[in-house]
Amino acid sequence: MKLCRFSKPGQEARIGVVTEGASVMDLSAVGLTNLSSLLEADDAVAELHKFVRADLPRVMLSEIQLLAPVERQEVWAAGVTYLRSKAARMEESSYSANAYDRVYSAERPEIFFKTLPEKVVAPGGQVGMRRDAKWSVPEPELALVLNSRGTIVGHTIGNDMSSRDIEGENLLYLPQAKTYHRSCALGPWIVLGTPEAKAREWQIKLEIERDGKSIFAGETSVGQIKRRFDELAEFLFRSQVFPHGAVLLTGTGIVPPDQVTLNEGDVVRIEVTGIGLLQNTVVVV
Repeated sequence: MKLCRFSKPGQEARIGVVTEGASVMDLSAVGLTNLSSLLEADDAVAELHKFVRADLPRVMLSEIQLLAPVERQEVWAAGVTYLRSKAARMEESSYSANAYDRVYSAERPEIFFKTLPEKVVAPGGQVGMRRDAKWSVPEPELALVLNSRGTIVGHTIGNDMSSRDIEGENLLYLPQAKTYHRSCALGPWIVLGTPEAKAREWQIKLEIERDGKSIFAGETSVGQIKRRFDELAEFLFRSQVFPHGAVLLTGTGIVPPDQVTLNEGDVVRIEVTGIGLLQNTVVVV
């Protein structure tokens, strides 16, 4: 079941269920005005099924603007969860190579703060590349949607924009390489009720388009993530409190070759089977 946030011209944000036939069931008709009221439920899918059977107003996807599927949740990220990511981090940084090698096999994962909900870029919006970076790439990732109890209630698509040259220069520059204006996009919606075993069958695809031509395309499997989803969630919630829940990016397994860096105007497409497509245009920030 696909839960989204959307708006129409002159209206405030609403939540809805994406149905067959490219339409959205508007849940504001039954008084549901925010994601939290569903994500905090004991069984969000069961709650939604009550409304899906009702005769609620529907709008076409083509008539609305999809918003980022976050409200008050902080966005965090896990790094070096794919073997390919470990290799890429070690290649880009001889200074910090040993650290990436050790964290891949360590008991404790790398987890870092990514962005605040109000800074998340929506589907179709502009993601940013730092003006002081020379090597910028998108990082396509599966994102876990967690409620305030640390329960994984859904999945969405994330783009963890990164400045590889800044991170490669010194590991302590990670916050600058990862956390800046327009550095994260999420969407297009949250898929609820998928167990981890099923989600691990999904494929992640990335394509970068420039001037109407593809300059890079890659693919990986969610099943290549080394760590269990509940393990990542448990470490995120250790000695932490998330009263509104959180979104956790799970790392990337697609790394463009060294000669590929983003330009302003590039189009980034990230597709996850079982979820959908997240598309954004690149802008310098």
